[in-house]
Amino acid sequence: MYYKPIEVVSLKGITVSLLASGDGTEVIHHHIQKGSQWYLNPEEGWTALECFYILKGELSWSSPKGEKSLTAGMTFSAEPIKQPVAFKAVIDTEFMYVSSQPVFQYYSYAINDKKNLAVLVEEKDGYTADHCYRIKDYSLMIAEEINLPQEKMYILNLGSFLHDIGKVKVPDSILNKPGKLTEEEFEIIKRHTIYGYELLKESELPDLRKAAFIPLEHHERFDGKGYPYGLKGDQISIEAAIVSVVDAFDAMTTDRIYRKALTKREAFAEIIRNRGKMFHPLVVDAFIKLIK
Repeated sequence: MYYKPIEVVSLKGITVSLLASGDGTEVIHHHIQKGSQWYLNPEEGWTALECFYILKGELSWSSPKGEKSLTAGMTFSAEPIKQPVAFKAVIDTEFMYVSSQPVFQYYSYAINDKKNLAVLVEEKDGYTADHCYRIKDYSLMIAEEINLPQEKMYILNLGSFLHDIGKVKVPDSILNKPGKLTEEEFEIIKRHTIYGYELLKESELPDLRKAAFIPLEHHERFDGKGYPYGLKGDQISIEAAIVSVVDAFDAMTTDRIYRKALTKREAFAEIIRNRGKMFHPLVVDAFIKLIK
């Protein structure tokens, strides 16, 4: 395929290229890597006809009638989209997307805003960037297992990736301290949940503002002994409860400056031991099914 894009933006797993634009209509080429997700969401005041044509690969999505698959030569359209839809690339996939209202600048802003936040975290804490991608992927797997609604899946996708963004406001001397933290230092570390909430709430991107509760709550515990507010049980959002489990598992199985990683078997046993204590039983049960 030969084309000269007007503009290209990309984030890990997805590249979008504006091919043509005129009279409010845009034609955008998408390349989605295997396992990555792409979303169509209703927005207030949005009335566009949206259509995309699969050039190669395969996308899966959950319709009211069950799981559906879109392969090369197939199309999907809506005028306008009324319910959130999450598409997942079964294999590397390319498709041509046409919208009767301009959307690319929103794409560009959303991707670059997310990129900039991710870079902030990566520069602050070398391990956190890859950690963020793993947390996002693990979280979406559990969300699919418990049939989380599509609109919550999209917000989880954003909030799980940026769950630790508040660490950019924690001093390096505390964040990367090789020894045990003092009580005062741990109190400062705990504030990264509130900092993360504030950073996302200050974003100009509405979807990031909607996801701010996930960084805020992801260190709350099912038994009420977490932070920052000591929420318990179903007071904690299911999205944050999902991130809590996968964040703990990934942290335990990653080498850190102050300790060696546990084996996956050891970390898995720790997650099970804390079912109903630190972690939401529903999320732990879904995690067990996925591991098996």
